[in-house]
Amino acid sequence: MLEVPFLDLKAQYKSIKEEVDKAIQEVIDNTAFILGKAVSDFENNFAKAHNVKHCICTSSGTDGNHLALWALNIQPGDEVIIPANTFIATAWGATLCGAKPVFVDCHKKTYNLDPEKVIDAITSKTKAIVAVHLYGQPADMDALKEIAKAKNIILVEDAAQAHLAEYKGKKVGGLSEATSFSFYPGKNLGAYGEGGAVVTNDDKLAAKIRMLREHGQSEKYYHETMGHNYRMEGIQGAVLGVKLKYLENWTNERRRVAAKYKELLNDLDRIELPFEAEGVKHVYHLFVLRILNDSTNKVQKSRDSLKNYLQENKIASGLHYPVPLHQQKCFENLGYKKGDFPVSEKLAEGGLSLPMYPELTNDQIEYVSDKIRKFFLVN
Repeated sequence: MLEVPFLDLKAQYKSIKEEVDKAIQEVIDNTAFILGKAVSDFENNFAKAHNVKHCICTSSGTDGNHLALWALNIQPGDEVIIPANTFIATAWGATLCGAKPVFVDCHKKTYNLDPEKVIDAITSKTKAIVAVHLYGQPADMDALKEIAKAKNIILVEDAAQAHLAEYKGKKVGGLSEATSFSFYPGKNLGAYGEGGAVVTNDDKLAAKIRMLREHGQSEKYYHETMGHNYRMEGIQGAVLGVKLKYLENWTNERRRVAAKYKELLNDLDRIELPFEAEGVKHVYHLFVLRILNDSTNKVQKSRDSLKNYLQENKIASGLHYPVPLHQQKCFENLGYKKGDFPVSEKLAEGGLSLPMYPELTNDQIEYVSDKIRKFFLVN
């Protein structure tokens, strides 16, 4: 019996151990523990990789979400449109600015923001739209740009799961006014701790984000504005600098894994496989299938039974995200109820994330797929 973890960071580390250890040791030898050359070098190279002018590294992806909206003057009383189907950190960008998150349902195929639903959610208080490139697939940026321009609304991207993803030949990151990334260890490009970044082509906005990141100072002890401590550690910059060189190859390997899963599972009528929209390059941070059934209770039972069956066969799987944002207790004051966003709710009830990482072998993929097929033969 094979064993297939959900993610194998040890395998990745072993493949680049010598380079990573050397880079970390250099930071320690130079005692450049906060920001420093390792971080600035990575910022320059990450910006080039995404064809943008500026990259400002932060202490987490959540901080990046906050900084992007904070620097764009989102304030208390403003409304920010956010998908109901995303990790909760997307919403913190708005709430940390004192703004109100306004949730919108996702498209039934891509699971990204549905532009038609965005239009319906806009009010006189709407100041921004956050386009999340969920699971590694870019959102419908042309449609969202058109809406934002027509309504004079800020458009930003949350690319926490979408490093090197492409939309109509262009890398994510430069498709809006500012874009946040996460370097959480499990991401396609992950640090050895927390880390994030904001990228932009706007010189003035980049300068403002840098000030906000470092206590609102333009130079040491001279504070021009209110700020925060959102600086990246030197060791994280060093690790990311090494790993960035391998990201394109790792991305291609993720796409190989996704293609193999689809080849082996595409004839099963009880599941819906990930859909890749025309004109995008999906980077498959996650490979999420959805259990299909007419009854919600049957869907959840079937999904949970499949998850348990895989675990019994030493295959790890994940749930992303079992409770949509509008049903989270922390947002109950917003007045949403079950049934408000049916597409997001169906995905929460029936979604299951399969193992996905560059080092997955064809034998492992075939083993996972074979067990899924056997499960549905008897269930």
